[in-house]
Amino acid sequence: MSLQATLGKLLPVPSLDGGRNLIRDAWNLLGGLPGGKALFSRLVGRAAPYTGTIGATVVALRPGFAQVELADRKIIRNHLSCVHAIALANLAELAGNVALAYSLPDDGRFIVAGMSIDYLKKARGTLTAVSECPIPASSARREYEVPVSIRDAAGDEVAHAVLRTLVGPKPGAAARDAREAVEVN
Repeated sequence: MSLQATLGKLLPVPSLDGGRNLIRDAWNLLGGLPGGKALFSRLVGRAAPYTGTIGATVVALRPGFAQVELADRKIIRNHLSCVHAIALANLAELAGNVALAYSLPDDGRFIVAGMSIDYLKKARGTLTAVSECPIPASSARREYEVPVSIRDAAGDEVAHAVLRTLVGPKPGAAARDAREAVEVN
């Protein structure tokens, strides 16, 4: 089931034709409720199944900012008993993506076009990924750099990533805007 379909059942959204920012709506509805952050994180994981495999939890989300936590578990460790490099990359992508997605205009969408990541030290214990990203003023086609820092419980940076993310309008956004302008006039 898609994120739109899942959220459409939960949110008081008048239309799911792409005219709303469902990530922002879902977080604003669920983020402050008991268990809401875990539910929101699971919904994101269902919409992006590979992202969901690491079991991270979004703990803070606002325009231009996301904080995501990852508990250290055997399933995400490598043969050196530290968190696997790809789990770290997955965590960085999740943090950067939700920060940017929350910040998009209602008619915007994005796709990661590239990513660089530096692994600075072995990652063990609970990890926290923080992204402070640009806030797009419009959905006009443009590429953004979305930085993400991953730190361990001691506050040491274990990895640093930069997502190269392409933002653009949702399909049909121009036609929808034209219809709405005609309805207003």
